Amino acid sequence: MRESFRDKLFRLISDLVLCHSPSGMEQEIDAFILSWLESVGVEAHQDDAGNIIARIPGRNPGRALAVTAHKDEIGGIVKRVLEDGKVEVRRLGGSFPWVYGEGVVDLLGDRLTIPAILSFGSRHVCHESPQKAYEEDRPPKWHTVWVDTRMSKSELENAGVRPGTRMVIGRHRKAPFRMGDYIASYALDNKAAVAILLLLAEAIKTPTVDLDLVFTAQEEVGAIGALYYTHQTRVDELIALEIAPKSAEYPIESDEDPVLLSQDSYGMYDETLNGRLAVAACKSGVHVQYAVLSQFGSDASVAMKAGHVPKAACLGFPADNTHGYEIAHLGALEACYHVLQTYLS
Repeated sequence: MRESFRDKLFRLISDLVLCHSPSGMEQEIDAFILSWLESVGVEAHQDDAGNIIARIPGRNPGRALAVTAHKDEIGGIVKRVLEDGKVEVRRLGGSFPWVYGEGVVDLLGDRLTIPAILSFGSRHVCHESPQKAYEEDRPPKWHTVWVDTRMSKSELENAGVRPGTRMVIGRHRKAPFRMGDYIASYALDNKAAVAILLLLAEAIKTPTVDLDLVFTAQEEVGAIGALYYTHQTRVDELIALEIAPKSAEYPIESDEDPVLLSQDSYGMYDETLNGRLAVAACKSGVHVQYAVLSQFGSDASVAMKAGHVPKAACLGFPADNTHGYEIAHLGALEACYHVLQTYLS
């Protein structure tokens, strides 16, 4: 039986999610993306900032357009390795220990990956113990929890675990879970978008203008890769493919309809570009929703605020539990694919 688009999408996202890629340590997913692009005959290169760029010449080469999906994920970064083998970590991107909960995390040492336990302390305690506050008053913070390796400091040093080592959710906890047409997983932000971009790279042969499909680095810590790319490369339009947070404060009602952003924490998006994307959506038989977001930024809004691109837009797929165990509808991801395929072709 022929594999459906949604089945293919779920399988591809599953492979991507299992590639550890905390900001600045993205080698696993880099290898996967480059190998996948080569397998479908798309030329790509990696720049000095770690972005992977698939360039597809257009029918009208006087203009250039870029679509980005960031390939890094949130996590933690080691601040201190203690003598008893416990490790103190701090946030890397928008991560919170109460979202991850106690359980296995991976420390990506220079020489070895060390599985360890994110720990909050015992519950059979009274107010004499600081963790009692987690039950009654406040959530755990990174500076009040620890990672327990049950190894000595010298063993951790031999593995290359040091200040600056990245921490991510343990690999066996990351496998996506399917609920009918929904996918649930850590790191759908933004590996679901990476999957869409890979499928677009396979499908689009002759875009209307020169097209860069850019898998950007270090977005979660300031859109560093996108800023470097747009500083080095002139593009007339930049579209970020992203996650769109569902919340009572936003008018995102449908799980299956993509979202066009008008504004986020970094500034306004270009309404003329939004209008053209809305037309492409209509031609694709897709209904789009609109939102103004708080506590959010994208490659596109950061690059436009920096003055690197004249027009930017952000197309998102609705998701619950963003920056946590995220839930998204595969239909929304498929719709994003069709909108961009129509617009670019």
